Amino acid sequence: MKSDRNIVFLGMMGSGKTSIGFLVSKKLKLDFYDVDHYIENKLKMKISSIFKNKGEKFFREYEEKITLELMKIKGIVVSLGGGAFLNKNIRNEVLKNHICFWLKTKDDILIQRIRKSAKRPLAYNVSNSDLQIMIKNRNKYYAKAQNKIDCNNKTKKEIVDKILDII
Repeated sequence: MKSDRNIVFLGMMGSGKTSIGFLVSKKLKLDFYDVDHYIENKLKMKISSIFKNKGEKFFREYEEKITLELMKIKGIVVSLGGGAFLNKNIRNEVLKNHICFWLKTKDDILIQRIRKSAKRPLAYNVSNSDLQIMIKNRNKYYAKAQNKIDCNNKTKKEIVDKILDII
């Protein structure tokens, strides 16, 4: 599949954007970019270190710059960081020029996956209720995605097959 439009995955941290995006890219024989990993490679720092040493404001500005640069490449699969789609410029670019998928997963599953992960600075050592509030607030933005994929009780293969059917 060669296209000017990219396939973009969005959703909460822990929703499977990287693993599903990678599998879709393999099936379609397209290059895959995980924005968080791309940023870590560019800055030679883990996301948690960027937040700790440079702050969230720096990270969000850099994330916007890198994401919009990546979106200029044509015919790729991209996994956004969990908070990227909250950025108006990123959201407008994705919705206007690309095909996007929100990987929707139950709150309790997300919380279980991310709660104690030190590599997720916004979720580390945060209460379950605070995480639920974050998920609820972010879901308002994710809901704007062109395609919503219910990932609950589905295997990765079932999720990938559903995405490929839509594409």
